[in-house]
Amino acid sequence: MTDLIEEIADFCTRHGMSETRFGELVLNDKPFVSQLRAGRDIRSSTVEKIRAFMRDFAGPGGAVSPDQASIGGRFPAGGRAFPHRDLLSIGQLETHEILFLLEEAEQWVALNRQATKHSDALAGLTIINAFFENSTRTLLSFEIAGKRLGADVVNMHAAQSSVKKGETLIDTAVTLNAMRADAIVIRHGSSGAVGLIGGKVDCPVLNAGDGQHEHPTQALLDALALRHKLQQQGRASSDGMFNGLTVTICGDILHSRVARSNILCLQALGAKVRVCAPPALMPAGIEAMGVEIFHHFDAALDGAEVVMMLRLQNERMDGQFIPSPREYRHLYGLTANRLALAEPDCIIMHPGPMNRGVEIDSDIADLKGRSIITDQVEMGVAIRMACLDVLTRKARKTPGWGEGEWV
Repeated sequence: MTDLIEEIADFCTRHGMSETRFGELVLNDKPFVSQLRAGRDIRSSTVEKIRAFMRDFAGPGGAVSPDQASIGGRFPAGGRAFPHRDLLSIGQLETHEILFLLEEAEQWVALNRQATKHSDALAGLTIINAFFENSTRTLLSFEIAGKRLGADVVNMHAAQSSVKKGETLIDTAVTLNAMRADAIVIRHGSSGAVGLIGGKVDCPVLNAGDGQHEHPTQALLDALALRHKLQQQGRASSDGMFNGLTVTICGDILHSRVARSNILCLQALGAKVRVCAPPALMPAGIEAMGVEIFHHFDAALDGAEVVMMLRLQNERMDGQFIPSPREYRHLYGLTANRLALAEPDCIIMHPGPMNRGVEIDSDIADLKGRSIITDQVEMGVAIRMACLDVLTRKARKTPGWGEGEWV
């Protein structure tokens, strides 16, 4: 091990890094190097992991600062950890890219819990929130995220825009691009609209929800909130995965972009996903996504470790999909009696806004120790800070993020 110890010492000297910090970055084990000096035995696979970390740390993009290094040695260094210009869908991401964003968000969770919640990471940049659909939580969350990162944030509401005067979506995109924004966050009622705009502008685009397609940052914040809760319960995996976790998503699956993004995200992280809805609110062919389909809520709750409730998307419904809200609650509402059918420590989630007394009873939504609905809101700010930070690193010339083309 003498050669490896010397390599580590040389590496730490060249990069101005303490050996404690090195151990934390590579193996999440601060005393690792000191224990290695004391004769600790390690596997050959660990040796290779350490050497790969040191090799990638100063890879093709040049030397990377410790803060931008591959976290715990689990991700490629620099821009290779997230080689996308835009964030349009969970479907575009590899599992390690999802994990990377979740890890990046942790620093912002910590910042947001401090008395002074401010960073200058995006100082001088302009973020446009272009919302063609009404929103409270998502818009406010992105606005707070941008401002806490030090950016200038401008909100554009469709009701106040030229879209109401007949301007085409492409003309709107070209106009926004001419203003030289550094990132654009878009919510639109039509599936694929965000991707269309992304192809017409020169800056990163973040999808804040497009029609019935996807809502990627919602799925990411849900995963982050769930991971924190599992850590509190002592059930979290050391690699950040949800391997074997049984999650039941119940509600208006047909019209829910949140459901689609969560299915993709949870499955990428190893969870087993069940979907439950009345036949009229279950998308045709959804079994192709690898989910288990239920039409009886009681059966879907048997053995569930997490239950995520979705509201009825009345604004997207064209016709009668349920007999009445009262009947829907009787068959698909999460009540105390129904929750008892799930696992004893089953975690309760809801992306909001909630229809209390319809898909979820108030005493369940507010159930202390089990409901993480407010935690989801908190994690939303941190995830959106992470996404804005990561997607603007190339423009900010962050070391290690300037090489290669976006995918």
